[in-house]
Order: sequence, then structure tokens, then C-alpha cells
Amino acid sequence: MLPSKILRSTVNAAEIAHFSRLSSQWWDETGEFAFLHQMNPVRMQFIRQKLCDEAETPLKGLDVLDVGCGGGLLSESLARLGARTLGVDASESNISIARHHASTDYKLRDNLTYSHTSAEALLENKKRYDVVCSMEVLEHVDNPALFLQTCSDLLKPSGHLFLSTISRTPLSYFLTIFMAENVLRQVASGTHTYDKFINPDELVEFFKERKWITTAQPTRTEAEVRGIIYNPLLSKWMLAPREAFGSTACNYLFWVRKPQ
Repeated sequence: MLPSKILRSTVNAAEIAHFSRLSSQWWDETGEFAFLHQMNPVRMQFIRQKLCDEAETPLKGLDVLDVGCGGGLLSESLARLGARTLGVDASESNISIARHHASTDYKLRDNLTYSHTSAEALLENKKRYDVVCSMEVLEHVDNPALFLQTCSDLLKPSGHLFLSTISRTPLSYFLTIFMAENVLRQVASGTHTYDKFINPDELVEFFKERKWITTAQPTRTEAEVRGIIYNPLLSKWMLAPREAFGSTACNYLFWVRKPQ
């Protein structure tokens, strides 16, 4: 079961302060966020695969929300493929970096905007989205159940929700905290909190309770979980084959579609 607290906001001030201190490094492909730069093509591959049945150019003309956009890595990729993209983040310095980087490319000026706000605050507006993405965010929020409900409420009927997060397993602790933070120092110490990691079956159960998933094992038209695996020899992330053994024991992608 996903942790749930009686909170109006899912924003964790300590987490925001942590990433704000690192904000100047967002577009350094060899720095603090090198793993996310390498991961971004795999995230986009998964998004395009799940939307490809909708249209030949699946993102063109869609209203897309990127929650916890950071410096804009995913937001820019979405906008370049034609999505009308809004990136939001609770860190003002992250948004400043994202806006500055986007301003250097005139091709992004018409369909990419950023806002320093939270997902909960967006609910006050009537605007709803065809696609909501939140990558590497769920493991950093307070009250993940409320956060998921908020993202769900921001979707139009039949909209698509994409998440990327980390399983709560001994392997994930070893790779993301012990190795990445403490030994290799490739990620800043304190970036991850093991107890906040979320397993795929917990996400599936959350959406079963809300009738988004109607079968014991979700069909690929309702939801899908895919592992993403890092190959250190190639310095490259790869989308694991469907249902490959152990592939979701650390990093994984999750997609679910809102009922009509």
C-alpha cells in the first residue's frame, strides 16, 4: 500500500532545497544529472511506444504536462516532437534554468512554457491534459498517494499518465544509494531515501482501486510496467524486454490510461 498522510501538499521542502542547490548542473551532461541525460532517450522511447497507436506523430498537438520538470530535459524533448508542453516544478531555481535553456532555441518558443508551481495548485485551473508525465519525482514527494491522485485528476478522460521511479528492493538500495551515492559519488549524497521507493505492484494496486485497471494482470491497453537497465560498459540505459525477469527490481517506467 502506498504511504498516505493527511497533507494538502506533496511538496517536500528538504527535497526541493536539495535539488535547488544542484540546479545549475541540469544541462551538464557529465555532471550530477548525467544519468538522467542518458536515461531521457529511453523515457521518450517508452512514451512514443505507448502513444504510437493514437497517431503517426503521437505527440503532435497534444496538451502535455511535465510535473517535477527539473531543468527541462524531458519537457524540451516532448516539445520538440510537437506537444504543447507545460513544465512545472516546486523549485524556482530549476524553473529559471529550464526557461533560460529553452530560450536559446527559438523552435521551442511557441509550444513550451514553464511555471514555478506544484501539481496541486494546477487543480485550481480548469485546464486538463492529454498526457501527464512525472519522471524520477514520485520517490521524492510527501504523500505519494495524494500525488498520484493529483496527477490523475489533471488528466482528460482517456489521458495517459507516465511515471518513472525506483523499486524498494535490496538491489535498488545497493545500486542507487550504496554505489551511486556512497561509493562512486556519481549522485549527491542524500538524493535518495530508501523508504520512499515504490514497488510496481503498489502502483498497479493504486489504480486497480480506482478502476483504471480492471484485470488481475493489467492488459497493455490499460497499464504497463517496463524496467530500465543501466549498462555501465556502454554508459547507456536500455528499455528492458517486456516481463524480463528481475528487470523492474531497480529503475522502471509505468504507464496507465485514464478511463473515458
